[in-house]
Amino acid sequence: MENKNHSFGQDPIGKLLLQQALPAAVGILVLSIYGIVDTIFVGRFVGSLGIATITVVLPISFLISSIGMSIGVGGASIISRAYGDADEEKAFQTFGNQIGMTLTLALLFVAIGFIFSEEILKLFGGKGDVLAPAQDYFTIILIGIPFLAWAMMCNNVIRAEGYPKVAMYTLIVPAVFNIVLDPIFIVWFDMGLKGAAWATTISYVASAGYSLWFFVFGKSNMKMSLQRIKPNYNISSEITSLGAVTFARQGTVSVLAIVLNNELFKYGGELGLSMYGVISRVMMFANFPVLGITQGFVPIAGYNHGAKLQKRVHATIKLALRSATIVAFLIFVLILIFTEPLVAIFTADQDLIRESIPAMRKSFLATPLLAFSLIGSAYFQSVGKAKPALLLALSKQGIFLIPLVIIMPALFGLEGIWYSFPLADTGAAIISYFFLKKETNAI
Repeated sequence: MENKNHSFGQDPIGKLLLQQALPAAVGILVLSIYGIVDTIFVGRFVGSLGIATITVVLPISFLISSIGMSIGVGGASIISRAYGDADEEKAFQTFGNQIGMTLTLALLFVAIGFIFSEEILKLFGGKGDVLAPAQDYFTIILIGIPFLAWAMMCNNVIRAEGYPKVAMYTLIVPAVFNIVLDPIFIVWFDMGLKGAAWATTISYVASAGYSLWFFVFGKSNMKMSLQRIKPNYNISSEITSLGAVTFARQGTVSVLAIVLNNELFKYGGELGLSMYGVISRVMMFANFPVLGITQGFVPIAGYNHGAKLQKRVHATIKLALRSATIVAFLIFVLILIFTEPLVAIFTADQDLIRESIPAMRKSFLATPLLAFSLIGSAYFQSVGKAKPALLLALSKQGIFLIPLVIIMPALFGLEGIWYSFPLADTGAAIISYFFLKKETNAI
């Protein structure tokens, strides 16, 4: 089959970045719309307690599923560089190792989730009236997590192969399923939160099925065999070291969720959790273009680094940073202008709307700086440098946001939590800027 990613080393950078980033951004957008629609249905037909429940459960499920994403990102970096170095067999072996690692680890973590569900939910802030519905929701979601882990792993491999549109569909398929099934299960069957959970789980299965179809019957160049699934120490070690960056980032996000949800409950009760549930959905939606540019940047930088075309790597960094910063600034302006109608989409609860508007504006203050922290970490990961990638990946949540979320509300109450986000974004952007400048001198 045709190997499409040779164009990464030949075509104009602007054309390549657009080809890669646009499908990634659309996929993330549709996935974000699903998150918004899901929250709207839960908020309207279950209530603010339902939003609080999702706020508690999602960081746990994403932590478990991020195993697949981590293995996908780590392996995709190796695959991109292997193709750049004309070593197809290494690419095939890498994919085989990714399959074995993803399925084994995802099932293990899901088993742990079932056994210790109550303890885990309490740790993540599932207290008071939130605990009982969170247990119902979490138990159903866990069934779909291995399928989500598989889909997230495949998404990165598909992009590394040079099929960004197919990678986009792996994100669009579950979103469409969820948007269709939410009203059926939540409203028509009157299943409430359980209906939302089943809609999400079925959507994960659909995404996994689509990505499997692509590798078995689609245009994928990957060759799968039991021999390649057998662990290769060097390859699996490199996947682990590079994937650890993504997993550590998500792990840190989950630690943040523990701290944040408990602080929100302490200073704002169920209303505080619901406020953040709305804000986090808008964050996911608002950041989709910058995340798309970041994902589009990775295979281009990785291939050209493997092909030793450093001028093209530097040009890709410059263009990605410039494009993402402009887009992020426009998003920032739109958020400030349309805060109230954005919040009102999710709920009719006037207390929740009134409190969420100023909180959201404060949380988004440093949005224009987002590009530096995301692309900085993505660059080092794409070229196989795990240590700086790990440091930059952890800088926002680990170095800045977690300590700020503990310190700021003690001084300023609930408002201190919202100001913690722009302070953390600023600190992470400064660190990423200096690392990129020192390493590449491309900015």
